[in-house]
Order: sequence, then C-alpha cells, then structure tokens
Amino acid sequence: MSHHLPSASRAAVVTVALMAIATLSGTADAAPVPATATASDLAPEVLTALQRDTGLNPDAARARLAADKTASDTGSTLRKRMPSTFGGAWINEGKLVVGVTDTKSADAVRAAGGQARLVWRTEGQLDAVKSKLDANATAAPKTVPGWFVDPASNSVVVKSRPSDFRAAYSFAAASGADMTAVRVEASEESPRPLIDVIGGNAYYIGSGTRCSVGFSVNGGFVTAGHCGTTGASTTQPSGTFRGSSFPGNDYAWVQVAAGNTPRGLVNNYSNGTVAVAGSQDAAIGATVCRSGSTTGWHCGTIRARNSSVSYPQGTVSGLIQTNVCAEPGDSGGSLLAGSQAQGVTSGGSGNCSSGGTTYFQPVNEILQTYGLTLVTGGGGPGPGTCQNPQNTYNGSLTSNQSAYQPNGGSYTSNASGAHVGCLNAPAGTDFDLYLEKRNGSTWTVVAKSDSPQNVENINYNGTAGTYRYRVHAYSGSGSYTLGVSKP
Repeated sequence: MSHHLPSASRAAVVTVALMAIATLSGTADAAPVPATATASDLAPEVLTALQRDTGLNPDAARARLAADKTASDTGSTLRKRMPSTFGGAWINEGKLVVGVTDTKSADAVRAAGGQARLVWRTEGQLDAVKSKLDANATAAPKTVPGWFVDPASNSVVVKSRPSDFRAAYSFAAASGADMTAVRVEASEESPRPLIDVIGGNAYYIGSGTRCSVGFSVNGGFVTAGHCGTTGASTTQPSGTFRGSSFPGNDYAWVQVAAGNTPRGLVNNYSNGTVAVAGSQDAAIGATVCRSGSTTGWHCGTIRARNSSVSYPQGTVSGLIQTNVCAEPGDSGGSLLAGSQAQGVTSGGSGNCSSGGTTYFQPVNEILQTYGLTLVTGGGGPGPGTCQNPQNTYNGSLTSNQSAYQPNGGSYTSNASGAHVGCLNAPAGTDFDLYLEKRNGSTWTVVAKSDSPQNVENINYNGTAGTYRYRVHAYSGSGSYTLGVSKP
C-alpha cells in the first residue's frame, strides 16, 4: 500500500527542494531499537574543548555527546532495517531525525525513539543523483566549490558563488542529474588543501613541507593524500609514503622507520592528549573536535557526509563536511567524535577568527583501502592488521543467519588493548560484525560494524575479559573469512 505526504509537508518539500509529487512505497521492521549508548568513553580534553567552543557546562556536554552516540547508533540500525524507504538521518537540537518515504517506516522510526519526516526520495536515490555530479567533476566551474547530499532538505546541494548560479545549474544539468532533486546554495567558500598543517604531531615531507599525523596505525600513521605521493620520504618521524591518493580521494599512509613508536593518542594542545578508542562513524549533526598545530583544538558539528569538494587540483568525493574551523598548517590532522576517530583533515575555507567550513577524509575508508588497523588506547602498536591477523576463521551463512567465532565459542584476553576483527563476505552480500563481551552470565555488544557492505572492520580498545564475535548475514548467502587479533 502506498502512502502520500500530508498537504502541509508536501508544500514544504516542494518549496525547499523543488521536487515533483511522486508516490513511493516500502516496508520496514517496526521493532524498536534499544538506545543503550553512554558517555563512558569521553576524554576530559574533549569535554573541555566542547565547553569552550559551545558554552555548554560539563553535565550538558556529557549529555550531548552521549545523546549523539545513541542517535548515531539508532540511525545506523534504522538504515539497515528499511533500505528501500530510508531517506537519511541527522541530529537536530539533540534529537535524531530520520527521513522516510512511507508511514509504516515512520512508525518504526518513532518506535525507535526518533522523529520521522516524510520525504520524497530515499538516501540511495540521493546518492545516485550525487554520483552523476561526481562523474562529471572535471567539468565543474570554478564558481562551484562543491556539492553534497543533504538529508534534511531531501536534496543534493550544489554550492555556488552568488554571482553565477546559472553555471551551477548548467553543470548539474550537463551531468545528467535529476534536476528536481538538485538545490543550488550560495557559498563564498574557496576550499584549498591545508598543506602546511599538523594535526596531532608535525612531520615534514621532502625539502620541508609540513603536514600532520592523522591517526596512528600498525607500522605508521594515516594522513592526507595531498601531503605527499607514494614513495616520498618524511622526517620527524622518519618514514615513507606507502600509499597516497589525491585528488579523487585525499588519503595516504606513512610507514615509519624503526625507533618511531605509533601511539593511539591525539594532541589536544592543552599540554595533554586524547586516547583513541576506535573508529565508529558519528551521525550528521554529531559533535566533533579537531586537532591541528596552527589553530590547536577546536570543536563543532558534522554538517554532511559524502560531500564532494572542488579544489584547484581536482575534485575529492566522499568527505565529511563540518563547521569546525581550520587554517593552513592543520592539514592531515585528526577529527574525533568523543574518542572515536572520524577522519583526517583535507581542506576547507575560512579561518578560526571568523569561522569556516572544513572537510575530512573518513578514516575507515583509509583503513579498508590499505588493510590497516588503528592503534588505540594510547598504547603501542596493536596486535595485528587486516592483512596479517593473528588468527583466521572461516564459515558459511545463509541470509538472516548468525555464527559465533572463534569456532562457536569465545576467547579470553588477559590484558587491555585493541581487539581487531576483519570480516570479508561474498560480493553483493551484506554481512555484519559484532564484538561481544561477557558480563557475568550475559553477553554485551561492545563494538559493531554494520555498514551495507560485504566488508566490515572492528577496532575496539577493551579491558581484560572474555570476548566473542558474532557474524550476521543481513542479506545474501555464502562463505566468509574473519581475521581476529587480540591484545
């Protein structure tokens, strides 16, 4: 049965997004999603910076970060449950808002504790519109600094200098995009790679160009791709770029030489550090903080994901867009949500006096591309990588089945440190990975990776105890491989 938007909502959507009336239908699982997130992983340095930049008191800052985590987890779960009707999720004034294309899905959102908004297009349809623009990125005029999917307006926003909206519309139309889903927005941005920056600790490339360590990984660190090409040498710490991509992407990883020890820490520029606990994605609207040597430690919110940005050197796609300020000298630096790694500084516009927009390359994409694992908890190198795990387990599942590893049982860790799980399932399937820890007679999920893909990675900083992984075939069937490393 199809459901239509009420007349008031219809008028609002047509005004904002210039969309034609359409009839959409879909189904959704109406079971509630438990909201169990806490603020237990918050670092004092994150709270201090958040209070400074937002004016919140300590209790309000803790409550906000805990609410952001709960909303992000709930939004991710709803995306999995209703892929054919999910129109995107975002946080508005501390509340999770989810766009859906039918009333049954709206009921499921409300049952999960979120606010439902009826929209015309699904997240997948909006992503397809944006992909058209990405494919034509080389034709973007200089007056178009970027474009992104905006779930709140259920449209794809193309940024344009106010002096030449016509060029922005022409670019979008020439890309073959559905113009009823495109909205042009005035922007004075002039994004550029923040090539002179440090974001954690400084390192130098070649003859003295300075960039920053993003996050430590086994054997080195990840950073921005525009900082150096594959094979380039670094000093302080000394190392070599083993992989780099820019433009298109903006990521790289540097393998450090003997004597340099990666640590799971980020410089907070207040005579301290923040320990990195993992890399779980935060939702649009979530609070984040950035570290960089030019401007120090600053906080703000995520404004968009899957954002494309036109730099003078070419377009970079799939970036996190934020209102956190940055300046030249901050490139490659760390973006955190609480203690969860989000991305490395790519570029932006504005400054930390008047404010600005800064873009970040998502860290999980870098880890998956190069088969790397984060160093977490402030300790030394973690136990292994996705390319070289300590143990490997194989199995086979049909759709909606689950299996526990290792071999139907569990494992015990006698020390604190990183628990790394790397799942590979057949192409075209959607398998998810959960890490559970035993608490008395019950098991509690302490980390999860549940993207709509066939590859999932978990990097969790845990205390001593008994753990197990659950592999779940959300859709599709076939054989999988799970690589596992423990402290």
